[in-house]
Amino acid sequence: MTTSAAVAARIEQQPREAAPFVKWAGGKGRLLSQLRPLLPAGIARMRHVEPFVGGGALFFARLPERALLTDINPALVATYAAIRDDVQSVIEGLRALATRHSKESYYQVRERYNQGRRLSTSKRAAMFIYLNKTCFNGLHRVNRKGEFNVPVGSYKDPRILNENGLYAASHALRGAKLECSGFESLLEKAKPGDFVYFDPPYEPVSDTASFTAYARGGFSREDQTRLRDVYRALDRRGCKLMLSNSDVPVIRKLYLDFRIDTVAAPRAINCNAKKRGNVIELVVRNY
Repeated sequence: MTTSAAVAARIEQQPREAAPFVKWAGGKGRLLSQLRPLLPAGIARMRHVEPFVGGGALFFARLPERALLTDINPALVATYAAIRDDVQSVIEGLRALATRHSKESYYQVRERYNQGRRLSTSKRAAMFIYLNKTCFNGLHRVNRKGEFNVPVGSYKDPRILNENGLYAASHALRGAKLECSGFESLLEKAKPGDFVYFDPPYEPVSDTASFTAYARGGFSREDQTRLRDVYRALDRRGCKLMLSNSDVPVIRKLYLDFRIDTVAAPRAINCNAKKRGNVIELVVRNY
């Protein structure tokens, strides 16, 4: 059996369960039990669309046959594509990075990653996952130059390589179209009958709570309003829509014309453990 055939066989042998292969601020893994009952009837027949894919928790939980996954973060989208198209090379790169992991190695890898010179797509994807698994609190933050600038985390034994998990993710992504684009691109690409799940950077609940620097430019109040306008346009088109955001007055006002439910979301990204706990989030639907 050739190497490529062996990899294909390994992917096929993976269980249908899959999970996010990166940590992501606001990830929905712990909310799935509350989100599933809110999904529309007949969703199995719909194309799954996510314009802020992030860690892709809902996508991996559903395993739809057809999907359009987009994000404005080019490194994230390229990593998804590498997992889908060349997972074996990504695994080999991660294995090498995991073997020599240390604080010093972390900063060397981060510097090389930011320079981005002469790196293959699979090597860069392996670095992206490595940095994500070993950085402080699993954050993805970039500076104004677009450089990843999160310091190393204090993990004793981080799980850098989950080989079976990556094979399962590759299997799940086979029917997914991946694009690096903003949410307004859905005005051209979303079709009647699509299920669209919006999980944008959240509106801050206080003046000091904002974390929107996952890509250059952040996500402003004006962006929230533009997103609402896209939501309205897709509602008129006949898409089934679900959106998550903070339970704050401005978001409730923006989506006043739609159905609003609340869920209790555990939050783990905080340097002060005493401030980690459940917060109320909104889920907006047009059905």
